[in-house]
Amino acid sequence: MDLKLTPEQQSFRDEVRVWLGANMPRDWTARVMASADVPRPEAYLLLRDWQRKLHQAGFIGLTWPKEYGGRGLTFMEEVILHEEMALAKAPPVLNILGVGMAGPTIIAYGTEEQKRRYPPKILSGDDIWCQGYSEPNAGSDLASLQTRAVKDGEHFVINGQKVWTSLAHVADWMMLLARTDPDAPRHKGITYFLLDMRAPGVTVKPLRQLTGDAEFNEVFFDNVRVPESQVLGGVNNGWGVGMTTLMYERFALGFGLQVRLRIGLDGLIEMARRLEKHGASITKSPVMRQKIAQLWIDTECLKYTGARAITRLLKGDLPGPEASTGKMGWVDTHQRLQELAMEMQGPYSQLMKGTEWAVEGGLWQYTFLRSRANSIEGGTTEIQKNIIGERVLGLPKG
Repeated sequence: MDLKLTPEQQSFRDEVRVWLGANMPRDWTARVMASADVPRPEAYLLLRDWQRKLHQAGFIGLTWPKEYGGRGLTFMEEVILHEEMALAKAPPVLNILGVGMAGPTIIAYGTEEQKRRYPPKILSGDDIWCQGYSEPNAGSDLASLQTRAVKDGEHFVINGQKVWTSLAHVADWMMLLARTDPDAPRHKGITYFLLDMRAPGVTVKPLRQLTGDAEFNEVFFDNVRVPESQVLGGVNNGWGVGMTTLMYERFALGFGLQVRLRIGLDGLIEMARRLEKHGASITKSPVMRQKIAQLWIDTECLKYTGARAITRLLKGDLPGPEASTGKMGWVDTHQRLQELAMEMQGPYSQLMKGTEWAVEGGLWQYTFLRSRANSIEGGTTEIQKNIIGERVLGLPKG
């Protein structure tokens, strides 16, 4: 991949840099979410407003077609935008799943009416999306899902349950997979629905996590009627559509979250410079310096791995199974970063938010606990290894 910028791309970088310098939220502190990968509840309102500002400036959906609300630019401009946001320690957007997953999938598989209806509101943040895939008995084994959708005239009637549904408690729409043909083979007979979360019969029950937040949810469907017009990609074709969504998800995790990782690493280095051990900055420790250096190296590796994925997209390819490598690499690096933050703090790592003695207000304790979910969400590390082994390396199934 040629990383040299054209004059037009350099002009775009200047445009982004100037805009960020003038529009960063005044009440935003980079350390509030310096290393968090999913927005914290107290930041929802700020991040929704921030996404609206980005959208008004034309910095959301850069690669989406103009007729569906985007700017019709290339993924190089997307790379530039992410780099500048990392340098500015800018906030993320709230509608992560909509922008990174739902929108691209709708543009790839939707009818013309669907492509004109949903993507613009995804970009503006008016419609927040969640993902209805995992079930109590169908997490990593998605083909085992049991949520049923039965045809009834011009509607489908849906009954069942989803779990671990991020942001369902604030979402307006869901990317839902349900079984429409129980007699078909497991990977067939599944349909992808665009579900209105305010439809009668949808019940959301938040699940409190190790961090104390309730960011994940259970979602129950009790005779929920979904119009046939909200099927995406055709009846019984949901497996292929759903896999496209997962590839976009892992692409976003492998590349987009690399930006948040870099912000977290910068925050870690700033903290290290302020902490002392035996009267000297801990950055004087050769062992600590080496650990920080390794995290920097691994973060740069993720950046260039993402660049290779960008090359595929510039050639017109959809994200492939290689996206799993980026997701898995990010998980490992992010969790090691959080563990190093705890090591740096020593005994103070046990102090949470609420005491004046907590380092940086207990931020790193929160992000350390939250990072334990990284190897589960977005496809477990074990499943990512299977995908890489079978679909990238061509190894036999285990």
